[in-house]
Amino acid sequence: MQNKGKKDGYKGLLVTNAFLRTGKFVEHYEWLRKAALRLEMTLDIIENAEKLLLIEEEPAWLSEYDFVIYWDKDIPYGKSLSMFADRYQIPVLNSVESVGVCDDKCETYLRLAAWNAAHPKEKIRLLPTIPAPMTYANIGYTKTDFLDTVEERLGYPMIVKECFGSFGMQVYMAQDRKMLEQLTGKLGGKPFLYQKYHQYSSGRDVRLQVVGCEVVAAMERYSENGDFRANITNGGSMKPYTPSKEECSLAVLTAQVLGLDFCGVDLLFDEESGRADIVCEVNSNAHFKNIHTCTGVNVAEKIMEHILKLLEDRKQAPAGTVFP
Repeated sequence: MQNKGKKDGYKGLLVTNAFLRTGKFVEHYEWLRKAALRLEMTLDIIENAEKLLLIEEEPAWLSEYDFVIYWDKDIPYGKSLSMFADRYQIPVLNSVESVGVCDDKCETYLRLAAWNAAHPKEKIRLLPTIPAPMTYANIGYTKTDFLDTVEERLGYPMIVKECFGSFGMQVYMAQDRKMLEQLTGKLGGKPFLYQKYHQYSSGRDVRLQVVGCEVVAAMERYSENGDFRANITNGGSMKPYTPSKEECSLAVLTAQVLGLDFCGVDLLFDEESGRADIVCEVNSNAHFKNIHTCTGVNVAEKIMEHILKLLEDRKQAPAGTVFP
């Protein structure tokens, strides 16, 4: 890390995906770049295919940066980049490991469940979930008697969710055994899971935007067309939401357990308490245009302010300090 003073400005690298160049993605990259400029920092934007990495060959160009924002889900590329960033003591936010955990919805739940097992008095509430048994794409499911257990434990309707997906596009509902068989057959060869349908919060959830150790913005998302998903991309609506202290604490704890510096935590409402206290999903690279439109909060600025504080704290640390 260059360890520059603030007056000289820090230089950052924003890593994006070369093949995901639609307008709404590029717009978010520009928001981050402009937010950096407002804090007298520069932010270069590169694509994963633009700066290919040869395993074990040190990328000399990386040493000129003070921090990396990893806004991609290319995990092999990110691991290779992070290996050299660690040598230069350049922080990568979010960590590639955390990005990978959040990209895989099953792994997200497994990490949170592992934390629950170690902290029985302070559990993060999750939906009852069963990972689908793995099969191979060229074989599929030659027998489906395991669905007897799935329907016995989760009941109908039931959520069937691909482990990798965004904006609610890979989330389905099975109303009965026939639909469950069809969805299972369709997804054979892909990692996916079965999840209990939480009817009370159907078509309604809360997105809490976490940066550092605080919730910086919140909105309620809701469907007005009967869809059980509340995602804005699927036609959902949104309105500002004032989270309770308990909801904020849950979102921040969830982010910390997953090792995230910033993220969007999606919570479902509980029928008894009326609070949003069930973790549904966590998005490490949560888009923030909608929440800005809804609340007026510029999350890009909050992220860059967090990074600036982290860099300044590192600069003040005693010589020889080893950073995580």
